Amino acid sequence: MAASIELSLNNLPSDPLLLILSFLDFRDLISSSFVSRRLNELSSHNPLWKGLCLKHWLLTESDKMQRVRTWKELFKEFYADLGRYIDHYGTLKRAWDDLKRYLEQRCPRMIASLKEGAKEEELDGIEAQIGCKLPNDYRCSYRIHNGQKLVVPGLMGSMALSNHYRSEDLLDIETAAGGFQQRKGMRQCLPLTFCFHTGLSQYMALEGTEGRSRCEIFYHCPDQMAQDPSAIDMFITGSSFTEWFTSYVHNVVTGEYPIIRDQIFRYIHDKQCVATTGDITVSVSTSFLPELSSVHPPHFFFTYRIRIEMAKNALPENACQLDSRYWKITNANGNVEEVRGPGVVGEFPVMTPGKVHEYASCTTFSTTSEYMEGQYTFHRLKNKEEIFDVCIPRFHMVCPPFRESMVRSQGSARDVSSSSFNEDNSSDTDDYDEGEFRGINMAAPGGRCPRHI
Repeated sequence: MAASIELSLNNLPSDPLLLILSFLDFRDLISSSFVSRRLNELSSHNPLWKGLCLKHWLLTESDKMQRVRTWKELFKEFYADLGRYIDHYGTLKRAWDDLKRYLEQRCPRMIASLKEGAKEEELDGIEAQIGCKLPNDYRCSYRIHNGQKLVVPGLMGSMALSNHYRSEDLLDIETAAGGFQQRKGMRQCLPLTFCFHTGLSQYMALEGTEGRSRCEIFYHCPDQMAQDPSAIDMFITGSSFTEWFTSYVHNVVTGEYPIIRDQIFRYIHDKQCVATTGDITVSVSTSFLPELSSVHPPHFFFTYRIRIEMAKNALPENACQLDSRYWKITNANGNVEEVRGPGVVGEFPVMTPGKVHEYASCTTFSTTSEYMEGQYTFHRLKNKEEIFDVCIPRFHMVCPPFRESMVRSQGSARDVSSSSFNEDNSSDTDDYDEGEFRGINMAAPGGRCPRHI
């Protein structure tokens, strides 16, 4: 009978053990080093720590060469400084790297405005100053970059209409702390962004109070129908700093948000919002403007950007000119409004092969969503009697999630009938001369946009 072989770690080959160890996170890998002398030796294997350095700290071979450390030593060095952020650092550092790489050639001024990361003791001091704990993911991002200098255009997106301009800076921690809110209706709220021209900010709730969830990010919107000034509604833009920042970066680096004149414009383009009629293609992007909107009274302001393009391979004799537009506007109740008018934003563009014409306009409505569709009427330049219609694809405009103030829900504010959200109150504003495409000075301070044009 064959002699039995005693099975032990010392008898197992290294490769399968290393493979098993490669599935462990750093905490379990360290714990395994205390099990036996063999596992202690294997758990220090350099490739294991190389993978962990890449996963958590995004470190490369060049980083290792500069510091003249083993991968395990390098991991410990970063952990000693940033260990409390290990669940956030990789995600946020990658987002910052992607954003800077994308903007370096397109918006170099924005990259130049970024500040160096804050020190740990500086963040501790801010917490002591405001009397609130900062979320770990927020602290982590500010260890990488402490916001930006107050410049125009801002890193967090712009929007321009002929008499209205918004550009949001990402505030550094010191400036943000100066705007920390303690007043009723906005208690324990820290501003993340700021716009010079409108005074608009996005805030993050540092405590779950007054109906807000901790870490929720929002635009504040005073209840204009309440007698209590602390009645403040919220348009919600994120559930956490990480979700808010990484989703914004994703929209920028994928081209979802277009860059126009060295600025990031927060238009959203639904890839289905494209229609081709003959040689002409029409596509639509939309954007919600919280600073021109309100929950009470229900007033939701959108701008839409339309691109009209004639195919490069179109025949020269197919050149044409836009004469008029027709809109069919359907609100959340299914009620329909039809609008006709000459040209677009006061222009009658001529389309030739390869020509692109872009313009932006706006609309308001009092229901939480609506959609628009329609057509442009053109005539051929060669034969003015030849008239044809070009389809404008259906595009939806949906108000972002919002929350009413606790004051209203407690009945302190004057009641507003729910039917007020269902009034038929929409308007096509293609007569609106949108300044971003008209060459106005976009840095000029703007007023409130008119509701109907």
